[in-house]
Amino acid sequence: MNETMSPSILLADDNWSVRKAMRTYLELTGFEICGEAADGIDAVAKATVLKPDFVILDLAMPGMNGFDAARKLHETVPGAHLVVFTLYKDLVARPEAPQVGIDAVVSKADGITALVEKMTSLMNSSAKWTPGPER
Repeated sequence: MNETMSPSILLADDNWSVRKAMRTYLELTGFEICGEAADGIDAVAKATVLKPDFVILDLAMPGMNGFDAARKLHETVPGAHLVVFTLYKDLVARPEAPQVGIDAVVSKADGITALVEKMTSLMNSSAKWTPGPER
C-alpha cells in the first residue's frame, strides 16, 4: 500500500442504517469501503473475492454471527484485520477472540470514532498488517 492509498474495508452488519452511517463516516475520514454485507455468510463470500484490508463485523447477525464469520475469515483472508463492532462487547470471549482471528473488539456504545482510533492503531502498530492488492 502506498502512502496515498487508504486501506479497503468490508462492512458487515445486518442493520442497513448502521452500515450506511459507518460508510458515510469512514469515507469522510478517508477510508475506502470496498463492499457491504448483511450477514456473516455474505461477509465471508465477499471478503474472499474483495480481499479487504479490514473487515468490520457486527456480532449479532443472522445466518452466521460475527464470531463464526471471523473464524472463517481468518482462514480465507488471513491478511485482513478483523474488528468486531458490536453492542454486545461483553459477549465476545476475550481469550478466545485472537484464536479465531479477531484483532479488536469495539463497542458501538463507544461510537464510530473509537472504531476509527482502533483501526488506526492496528494500521500503525500491528506486525500482522499486510495490505491487500493494489487497487
